[in-house]
Amino acid sequence: MTERIALYTGSFDPLTNGHIDVLRNAAAIFDRIVVAIGVHPGKTPMFSAEERARLIRASCKGILEAEHCLLEVVTFSGLAVDAAREHGAAFLLRGLRDGTDLDYEAQMAGMNATMAPEIRTIFLMSSPSVRHITATLVRQIASLGGDVRAFVPKEVAEALKGRIGARS
Repeated sequence: MTERIALYTGSFDPLTNGHIDVLRNAAAIFDRIVVAIGVHPGKTPMFSAEERARLIRASCKGILEAEHCLLEVVTFSGLAVDAAREHGAAFLLRGLRDGTDLDYEAQMAGMNATMAPEIRTIFLMSSPSVRHITATLVRQIASLGGDVRAFVPKEVAEALKGRIGARS
């Protein structure tokens, strides 16, 4: 049987419980998940790519291992389909929170399918308890001194507290 490998792209700045939800559900389906951190020179993230990779590994390793799914964390700066090919992934994994996400992600899936018909996009709906969480809102709450513990893994809350002094 061929190893089922999925590539899950994003900025993960920071990793949220919504991302964790997608990964937990995907771990039951795939043998290996490659979390690919998008690195773009024009953007200034809160955490460096290395910090985000460390937080992802610390927060997700046990979750994926419990499902006998391997975790790999990489960075990429080009097209997701090229990163998928580079890492042997036959699937692009995308989380959906709502209809707005679906509209955007369906367009992306169509474009990716045209560029790389051998790579399929898999959509997983977020659980209702995490549907409202976005990394942008987490960054805003943390920057204003708010408590973000309900929205991010413990390791990320601690990193945010260390970075900007959020109550976490």
